[in-house]
Amino acid sequence: MSNIKIFILQLPEYLLIAAVVFYWFSAGLAVNYIAIGLIMVLILQIIFKNRIVGIIIPSILIMICLYMLLALMSEFNEFLTFNSDAKELLFVGLSYFISSIIVSLIMIYKYAILKN
Repeated sequence: MSNIKIFILQLPEYLLIAAVVFYWFSAGLAVNYIAIGLIMVLILQIIFKNRIVGIIIPSILIMICLYMLLALMSEFNEFLTFNSDAKELLFVGLSYFISSIIVSLIMIYKYAILKN
């Protein structure tokens, strides 16, 4: 396997941890039990590389991201005109959720399709 493919296949868990940390800081809570739990599960996944958990985690994240994309579109429809706030909402929201979906799909590919 090429070095780039190996690097890409090792990256999803770390990127999902970064996404959870971004969620934790944007929520504004000092102690966010959901974020702490997600980070712990992802760290345990990095250590133990359980195949079933490696499929369940990204599947749940994809469903959550799709739901949040619907919420993002609903919030965007409340803008009367396409101004800078609407542009920022779309740019940040779409880039965050679509990148999380792509990383989750890579993680599903890693644990469901590849033979370890």
